[in-house]
Amino acid sequence: MAKVDVGLDAQLVVEVMVLAGIGNPQDAVEAVVRDYIARGHRTEARAAEQDDARREADARPQDPQG
Repeated sequence: MAKVDVGLDAQLVVEVMVLAGIGNPQDAVEAVVRDYIARGHRTEARAAEQDDARREADARPQDPQG
């Protein structure tokens, strides 16, 4: 996989290291980025499930009223 170097504020990286409990700055930032991406995928999956449920509810024949 290709690597990218990114310059970040040292204070920001130290805070990430403390919050993540990871002593290596590279690993700490990578863990946060991976978690962010995973959360995005979970959110997309949940939204898709809700859309599917709505479509199924809309597709069901309506009971006659009256």
